[in-house]
Amino acid sequence: MITPARALLTVGLLLLAVGWFKRNLEPEPAQLLPVVNTEPGQHPSSMAPFSVRAGEVEYRIEPVAEYDIAGLIVSRHDSDTWWDKFHARNNDHLNVADLCLAWGANTADGVYRHMKFWNGQWTCNFQWGGGAPVGPQHTRAVSNNHLLTNDPLIAERIRSLRVGDQVRLRGQLAVYRHNHGMNFVRGTSTNRDDGGNGACETLFVRQLDLLQAAPSWPRTLRWIGAVLLALGLIAWYRAPFKGGH
Repeated sequence: MITPARALLTVGLLLLAVGWFKRNLEPEPAQLLPVVNTEPGQHPSSMAPFSVRAGEVEYRIEPVAEYDIAGLIVSRHDSDTWWDKFHARNNDHLNVADLCLAWGANTADGVYRHMKFWNGQWTCNFQWGGGAPVGPQHTRAVSNNHLLTNDPLIAERIRSLRVGDQVRLRGQLAVYRHNHGMNFVRGTSTNRDDGGNGACETLFVRQLDLLQAAPSWPRTLRWIGAVLLALGLIAWYRAPFKGGH
């Protein structure tokens, strides 16, 4: 006999599991905004080098180009996650997160739906899973963006972004460095056709716009599942114990 407590626990666990496995759900191509299908904008920067502080470390920022990119977040990495040793070892508190963005032909043709994306400590990797044909115009329209900021509000907004969000980022592509216990320097790519080491865009973020949030139903399922699981545990605890003879 299925008791109310067991039913609540079963349904709650099921909803939690479905919501968890679908947590990185990407929107369908028809749900993408037109701006996401465009190329990033870039032009030389006239801004002079400047200094900022983050995590008690002073960094020198050397702007290279003004940059404006809109895209779909297909993978992400938080630099302060427990297993990220690179940023901690190099006193890099300015690189808040990496966002792997798909844009241009990749989103316009819906090819991103046939690709698998994942981030390392400073890389975005992708693999074609079959389906629609993938050409150079698609593989170039994926970029890993090292996002820099010393503004707590912008940092909080960056950390709140999720896979499936459509975003627009504006600021300066820049080289940044510090001399806090070591001579640390990290550069930036300035074109979309490179690959491998040094191909990531390092962006000092001045403005971040969440254009459209990711599909919300996986989070709703997880919330409902958690509530049902809690109710099931309460019902299980309160149920009278039936002992045998």
